Amino acid sequence: MRFTGTEDYVATDDLTMAVNAAVTLQRPLLVKGEPGTGKTRLAQEVARALDMPYFEWHVKSTTKAQQGLYEYDAVSRLRDSQLGESKVKDISNYIVKGKLWEAFEAGKRPLLLIDEIDKADIEFPNDLLRELDQMEFYVYETRQTVKALNRPVIIITSNNEKELPDAFLRRCFFHYIRFPDAPTMQKIVDVHFPKLKQNLLKEAMEVFFGLRELPGLKKKPSTSELLDWLKLLLAEDIDPAVLREASTKKSLPPLYGALLKNEQDVHLFERIAFMARRN
Repeated sequence: MRFTGTEDYVATDDLTMAVNAAVTLQRPLLVKGEPGTGKTRLAQEVARALDMPYFEWHVKSTTKAQQGLYEYDAVSRLRDSQLGESKVKDISNYIVKGKLWEAFEAGKRPLLLIDEIDKADIEFPNDLLRELDQMEFYVYETRQTVKALNRPVIIITSNNEKELPDAFLRRCFFHYIRFPDAPTMQKIVDVHFPKLKQNLLKEAMEVFFGLRELPGLKKKPSTSELLDWLKLLLAEDIDPAVLREASTKKSLPPLYGALLKNEQDVHLFERIAFMARRN
């Protein structure tokens, strides 16, 4: 089982090495990087390339670790008992399996994505330490131990919104996805827009990387935003000369709302462009 990338996902050599190292070590792969650099997509493509059952656990600020194992629906049981339902005698009817349990039951080695783990409470990663180490957990209501039939490959993503506990980090293989350089970005664009005219791509890339290099930008445009922008440029049939003119005259590019996502960055660009034109 070795991941080498897919035709739909451009993976650098160091990223494929990190994936394969985590698989070999049987440790979770913790992936960090700017939003929009393909962290979630990575898990999907690894599962597809290696023909693995795929499970996604999307973490929110209110998510608790227990939800990934199972939840006991006491409210439904109480309601059914009031209605005289016969199934209330079996408590297992009210155990709702979480994503980790579903992955543990997979008939072949699965891949589990724990997406944006840094959104949850700081104790969330620590509450999963034993389960990720031992690949088992205990269900108190039914007095059963659930063990993984096949040890899952686990990919965990983080946008670095908060620090993760050292004890959790020690159990992971870590990789930071660097923002793609121009040649890598061109390969990514070629995957999504294989027939894109090279003169349009050249002008668009100059505008895009020029925006990212602006000092003081609150939110730099990401890979996914570049792809959205290119899609709009094609849909509106924008002439490459229009992009070149925007670049030389230091003015906002057409359809800039796909790249700049707040008014502070728009005002910053306009101020810097105004000063550049005066000079």
